[in-house]
Amino acid sequence: MSANFEAKKAVVQEITEKIKAAKSVVLVDYKGLTVAEVSELRNKCRQGNCEYKVYKNTLVRKAFNDLGYKDFDNDLNGPTAVAFGVDETSAAKLMVNAAKDYEGKIVLKSAFVDNAYVDKAGAKSLASMPSKEELVAKMLGSMQAPMSNFVGVLNNLVAGIVRVLNGIAQQKG
Repeated sequence: MSANFEAKKAVVQEITEKIKAAKSVVLVDYKGLTVAEVSELRNKCRQGNCEYKVYKNTLVRKAFNDLGYKDFDNDLNGPTAVAFGVDETSAAKLMVNAAKDYEGKIVLKSAFVDNAYVDKAGAKSLASMPSKEELVAKMLGSMQAPMSNFVGVLNNLVAGIVRVLNGIAQQKG
């Protein structure tokens, strides 16, 4: 086998491992981005715990096909970049924001979340969802509110009893 074939095989293996490790994968079209804009986008992705990479479509297609997913075949045409996210929403949010920031130079194609294909519309709606951490914080806050209200009621009850007892003690004293 040629060295080129072995190199491509190694890249497909790398892509496959990244897909398996990522909570979300977003495919975008990146026509017309300058080198400076690509560098800026990669930095934004790094800050958002996301990796932005450009691979050959055939290699990404092979990686998805090896994992048993054929839905991405139509999306892997033309210039395609891949964003790998550590959670379900970060990569989609970053790419939707990039589409706004770079005015048509970035276009969402599709996403891969929770071992399932997500179309363009689904990827956009994914970006508007709160992250898992935000949802957990909201849930904990809503669970904590009744507890703190209960503590406040108990505190007022005890304070009322103390005032009554203090009033009785002053009348007798």
